[in-house]
Amino acid sequence: MREKIGGFGKAISPLGKVTALFGLDSEGLIQEVSNRISGDTSASAAKHKAEEALRKAGHPVLVVMDDLDRLTPEELLVVFKLVRLVGHLPHVYYLISFDERTLLDVLQRSELVGNSELRARDFLEKIIQVRLDLPAFRERDADTLVDRSLGAVLASHSLALTPDEQQRLSEAYYRYLQARLRTPRAIKRFFGQVDATLGQLTGNVDIVDFLLVTFLRTNEPRAYQLLWQHRAELTGTSMDLPSRRDERRDQGIDRWRTRLQGAGVAEQHLDGVIGLMGMLFAPVRQALGHGINFQAIARRRGIGSIDYFDRYMVFGVPDDDLPEHTFDTALQQLADDTPGTEADELLLRLRDDTQRITRRIGYKRAAGAPLPAAALLKAAALHYGHLTAAPQGALGLFTADRAMDFLAKDLLADLAEPDRPSILKIMAETPDGAVLAARTLQRVTSRDDSDTPDRSQAAATLDWIGEARSLISHEIARHLAPAASRPVHELTELEITIIWAWRHTESEACRIWINQRFDQGWNPLDLLATLLPPDRAPLPVIDEATLQSLDALIGLEALYSRLGPLLDTPARAPADSREEHQQGILQALRVHRGNTPGSS
Repeated sequence: MREKIGGFGKAISPLGKVTALFGLDSEGLIQEVSNRISGDTSASAAKHKAEEALRKAGHPVLVVMDDLDRLTPEELLVVFKLVRLVGHLPHVYYLISFDERTLLDVLQRSELVGNSELRARDFLEKIIQVRLDLPAFRERDADTLVDRSLGAVLASHSLALTPDEQQRLSEAYYRYLQARLRTPRAIKRFFGQVDATLGQLTGNVDIVDFLLVTFLRTNEPRAYQLLWQHRAELTGTSMDLPSRRDERRDQGIDRWRTRLQGAGVAEQHLDGVIGLMGMLFAPVRQALGHGINFQAIARRRGIGSIDYFDRYMVFGVPDDDLPEHTFDTALQQLADDTPGTEADELLLRLRDDTQRITRRIGYKRAAGAPLPAAALLKAAALHYGHLTAAPQGALGLFTADRAMDFLAKDLLADLAEPDRPSILKIMAETPDGAVLAARTLQRVTSRDDSDTPDRSQAAATLDWIGEARSLISHEIARHLAPAASRPVHELTELEITIIWAWRHTESEACRIWINQRFDQGWNPLDLLATLLPPDRAPLPVIDEATLQSLDALIGLEALYSRLGPLLDTPARAPADSREEHQQGILQALRVHRGNTPGSS
């Protein structure tokens, strides 16, 4: 029977195989098949042999033809006509599977039926002898399948949702996903994508964000592409973000509606896609009239954080990023004082990718995770003068050393007060570390978190503060010892920075040391010109904050006394740029002293 049916199939196929039927001229194809199975031809004889074999076998044969609604109108007509021409074989039945609404639309685009649903239905009735309608897929059935599919994905990746994740996913599902996950095909397609792409991202991304991003990628691929295109805006790192803070809420939403329409999002889906994006990205959420919290997004490793965005787009942890397991292992190695490749990698990234690594440490600190504060402070001091990360933020103002300053302040605050002085001393054992130690101590003890000395703290009675200041001051004096025997103009940039940092510790020791240098030959005006570079414009040469720093560093009365003859002499025309800079300093001091020679 198999042989006879196969012979019949070969006989009626113009190219010898059924798969070659499509793509040919349909009218010529149908006519050719009709000619071959009628009359005294080899195809007709083959058909009779097949019929005889089928009758003798007495065995039913089921031919399943699935997804007919995916064919073009012309291909669909060819299939139906062939079924009618060759389908009348004994004991042979055809199960034709399709979505009726889609199939009717396809038929109405054909020349045979035309734009008439009634004619399309009549045509189907001539082909279909018995309708077998699938039962309705109820909302309850869809929800059950979603629950089952989600559970299978979570189990296969050893994941479980926290209560907060359950709440966020429930909100997203019932607001935005449920209406578009109504068929088994849509549900299986969505969770199939989740399962296929989660892979190495397990534990490295927020699972709810990943589900929502996958939904966008699966159902609105062109809208998904917009995420990468507008990465900076969505993560709050765009250069023009400040200019948009004053725009009305509807302006931001209108901008995204226009973008999404251009990406082919249907009108009935626009609000849902925007709402979904509002759950992922703080700027969109703000435009929708809700609160904005970048820190919360970052702590959960959401796509809306610049530190984790790329993971969602490349389906993995990029080479320039540290996986969460590596990060946590490195912190544990530092805490246990057990060297390891993970700790080495973290410290390398702390130097070369400072802003991101310090932020990620900060996220863990904000989440209450225990951190090896002492070990991290020592590492920060060791690398402080060798940071290679490029500046970030608007105008490049967020530098690597500034990021390290903020982290060091938080870490020192986490230490028990009795432990702080010894850690600060260890930090100050290198020249760069001494700068960080002095700045960190100042930030922790200052009320306003500024670099300006806090006079109220200068008289603080806390034992640890006095001890820490004394220890750091001792290390700074040791680092500056070689500079004492050199002229002012030979001070290195690091030595100048250390001198400025000294005022944050024992300012009296700093004043004594500098005035000793004056007694031994340093020129006070030359020192001021070295400490105050001429590139401060548009800032004044000496402002109030600088004046306070000079008072802590040298002592204003002592400075006025040593510069008295120059301050009492009217300014003269400078001979060169160096003298012009010195004259500017003198004039600023005259103004602050309150008596400018020659003024009325």
